[in-house]
Amino acid sequence: MTTAPATLYETDFYAWTRHQARELRRLKELRLNVELDLDHVAEEIEDLGSAVRKSVRSQVCRVLEHFLKLRFSPSSNPRRAWRLSIAEARRELKDDLTGALRRDARAKLKHLYAEARRMAILSLEEYAEEEAARLLPETCPWTLDDVLRDDWYPKSSLPPLPPTP
Repeated sequence: MTTAPATLYETDFYAWTRHQARELRRLKELRLNVELDLDHVAEEIEDLGSAVRKSVRSQVCRVLEHFLKLRFSPSSNPRRAWRLSIAEARRELKDDLTGALRRDARAKLKHLYAEARRMAILSLEEYAEEEAARLLPETCPWTLDDVLRDDWYPKSSLPPLPPTP
């Protein structure tokens, strides 16, 4: 049994955009005499879904980057800002994450972690934390469930730096 398009729209917008684009292309093949630019309408609907998928991937990457900094940076000052950024990203994910996009994020987690790690290295090096940057693991130590879990943050593995005068 397939899901009705109206229900799919409410439950999984990304899957709905893919389904609607397929149906519009199928409609075009019927060669009805209508003044609809079905190719472009289908493309625009697909692009809407792709934009949501890009946003979900970006937010997962953002959380992972800040997880790395929380875990490996000895700095104490920016920690609250990192936690706030994670909370904001999780809020965005709650709005956008559907079943199809959850599966996509889980499948792309290795790639998203690699991007997050690269960004965390650049950020740590910018603040002369080369040692912390060298400690970042090559493989992701967290699951997608960790990324999405409210009020959970990795604990630091390094002693804090002394306050700067």
